[in-house]
Amino acid sequence: MDPVQFNVRPYVCGALGRIDPAVAAKLAAAGPRCRPALQTAHAALFSTAPLPPYHRAEGEFAFSWGERKPPALGTWMSVAETYETPGLIGAGERVTLHAGALGLVDVYYVRLGDAVYFSSLIAPLLSLVPVEIDWDAWASILQVTFPLGEATPYRQIRRLPGSSALVFTGERLATERRLPRWLRREPYEAWTGAEEILEILHEVYKDYEGRRLLVPVSGGYDSRLLASVAVARGFDVESWTTSPDDGTDTDISFAQAITRELGIPHRVVTQDPGAYPADALEVARRLEYLTPHHAWYAPFAKEVHGAGRILVDGLAGGPLLKNFMVSGAALEATSQAERSAAVLSSLSLGAPSRPFLSEAAAAWMARTVGEQFAESTSMLHGHRAELPLSVLHTRTVRGIARSAVNLVGPEASFAAPFIHPEFFDAALSVGVARKDKGRFYRELLHAAGPRVAALPSTNVVKQPLQRVPLRSTAAPAREYSHRMLATVAERVPGLLSEDLHEVIGGGPDALTRFNGWNDRFWVRGLVLFGAWLRDYGHDLGELEAPF
Repeated sequence: MDPVQFNVRPYVCGALGRIDPAVAAKLAAAGPRCRPALQTAHAALFSTAPLPPYHRAEGEFAFSWGERKPPALGTWMSVAETYETPGLIGAGERVTLHAGALGLVDVYYVRLGDAVYFSSLIAPLLSLVPVEIDWDAWASILQVTFPLGEATPYRQIRRLPGSSALVFTGERLATERRLPRWLRREPYEAWTGAEEILEILHEVYKDYEGRRLLVPVSGGYDSRLLASVAVARGFDVESWTTSPDDGTDTDISFAQAITRELGIPHRVVTQDPGAYPADALEVARRLEYLTPHHAWYAPFAKEVHGAGRILVDGLAGGPLLKNFMVSGAALEATSQAERSAAVLSSLSLGAPSRPFLSEAAAAWMARTVGEQFAESTSMLHGHRAELPLSVLHTRTVRGIARSAVNLVGPEASFAAPFIHPEFFDAALSVGVARKDKGRFYRELLHAAGPRVAALPSTNVVKQPLQRVPLRSTAAPAREYSHRMLATVAERVPGLLSEDLHEVIGGGPDALTRFNGWNDRFWVRGLVLFGAWLRDYGHDLGELEAPF
């Protein structure tokens, strides 16, 4: 992928509190070229593009930098949950830096003395603090494929969670956490029908009137629903599909049938196995080593940047509409501990075909990730929709959303209809039991278009139509993966099992024995760690592992 172009969402950085102007200037110079948007005694904001405030009055200001702009001043929480945007608000001596309600658009920060320095990207903040590994973050990246809570790969750099704010009152810095709308108003079962949910989705699409849409249809439920509504409303819509590198490419053949039935132009974006190493490393760096997901998405995202269309993404459809990653064990749990353990088990990678981690590392990782997950989801405990929200607030936000937010954006616009407040609340009000095994979703698809609903779906097909070679296990990928695994084996030998050390010693082709789903994801996570060690190893010094 080309260098990031901040076309539809700017890069921002800044500070609040008792700011050291030299430190703020150092931060502003460390990232993409930016210009001042605000400079006061206790607040500074820099942006790559002109960033006018959405509110300005004597002693007051309010800025936001998500794609959806507030029309007028409100509380920071109302702005966060209505527009899913971060922002900086000042009134008198009080300055507030807030995330969106879900926290989809990243806000990273470090605290130095009585000031907080923040950035849209992690890398510029490394100009202010030493590069120190956060082992807890890497435990969760390896086990569940994304960091939990505020963690980043760096010990001193934190991420501002959704529905949170950092506040300077003129005397001190404080953290404010609020319950988002969907936790303040528990959505009791209202027996909302599929037709009513569909009508709300049609209303959401009115926000996109006059826009040219790109709906990336796969073989699943979310994309065919979004495409069906776009066609029903008469939009100028195209569909593109690419291989998810799952070894079957069922998505492509199913998408061709869906788009043919809908009568919309369809394109398959092809991928080159020889380019996989470059794609994987580029995505790792662009996503700042936060998840091993999305290497397969790189060629697709590059094409979207030049499409001139708004990408319509099915983000959050799985947790909201079909209990995605909510297991039977979670539904049948009789205690909070059982329920949390079942959800974490669904989110975690399964056991590989042979041990990848040493016994000490595996025990440490299980304990550490369990503690982080309990803390990250504690506000959801006892909520009627605890199970889908536990997936949404962790995996969806920290892992899956990165493809739309950080690979399609900030170059191109994307829309996520399922997180629109009205649709989100209505979908969440449908009871978990009604959504079990996709029953409610099938009713919704039938209401949107029975002929499209009847076509095969990757959500229910158990046997692949065909087997195709994986880019991520082809010879170029094996050579790349082996280099990164060898780096991990050299720098942190105690992390890996003797079995894995032996495989690494056998060279790139020894990795051919790892063909299973779980094996592949464990390899990808460790390869990501190896890539990070190679990029930052000279700044890390000797690593003292906690196991």
